[in-house]
Amino acid sequence: MYSVEFSLTAEKQFCKLPEEIKERIINVLERIKIRPYHFVKRKEGTPYFIARIGEHRAILDIRNEQLRIIVVGIGHRKNIYD
Repeated sequence: MYSVEFSLTAEKQFCKLPEEIKERIINVLERIKIRPYHFVKRKEGTPYFIARIGEHRAILDIRNEQLRIIVVGIGHRKNIYD
């Protein structure tokens, strides 16, 4: 099973979200820890992946050799791709 870590930017973005969204994100990340490639899509032109969480998105860096998933950013789908 993979471990999940937040970057400093993602942690700040996560803390600003409402509680119900935070719970939903945590639930999705728990599922991703078990089978990461089943729940994500590759972000075009980058080495990152995108997890869809309702109207929000999480940008992930999956490192297979270390069994780590690093959350690079979290935000509403309108703003996260900027």
